Amino acid sequence: MNLLGSLGVAAALAGLAYGLPAIDRALPDQRPVRTDEPYPVGAGVSVLPPPGATVDVTATRPRNDQGTVLFRLGRVRYAIVVRPFDGDLPTAAERLRQRITGTAGYQVTGVQLTVHTAGGLTGLQGGYTAPGRGGRYAVFVTGGLTIEVTIAGADLDLGRTLPQIEASARTLRYDGAAP
Repeated sequence: MNLLGSLGVAAALAGLAYGLPAIDRALPDQRPVRTDEPYPVGAGVSVLPPPGATVDVTATRPRNDQGTVLFRLGRVRYAIVVRPFDGDLPTAAERLRQRITGTAGYQVTGVQLTVHTAGGLTGLQGGYTAPGRGGRYAVFVTGGLTIEVTIAGADLDLGRTLPQIEASARTLRYDGAAP
C-alpha cells in the first residue's frame, strides 16, 4: 500500500515538474492587451497601451514599489520602467542616457526636450540611434520614483508606430501612492 501511495505521489510530482513547464512553453509570450483601460506598470503608475499592442509577459513585472512593462507593436519595443529614485529630473535623464550609450553602438542624438503627460507629469525626452535601429526615450520624476520610457525598432517600423506610442506615453499617470 505504501509503495502504491509513493508511486502516486512521485507521478504527481513528475506531472507538475514536467507538465507545468510544458504548459507554460505552450502559452504565447505576447498577449493582447486592452487599449481602452489603463495598464498598471507598478508603484501607482499606469498607461493606456497603444492600439495594436501586445504585452510581453516574460518582461513585465508590476509591483507595489516598482515595475516594468514591455509592449510590442510588431517589431517595435515600448518599455516603461518605474523605480524608486530620490534625485531630480536632470539626474534621472543623465542616468538613462548613460545606460543607453553604455550599449555598444548606441548613441544619443539631438537635444532633450521637455514633454508633458495628460496626467500632469513633466519630463525630458530625446532620441538615440544604433546600427539599423532608432529609438526614443523619455524620463519623468515624481513621488520618489523615476519613470523611464524607451522605444526601439528598425527605422521603418519605428516610423510607422511612433505616433501611436507617443500618444500612449502621454497617458502616463501616477496616482500618488507611496512607493
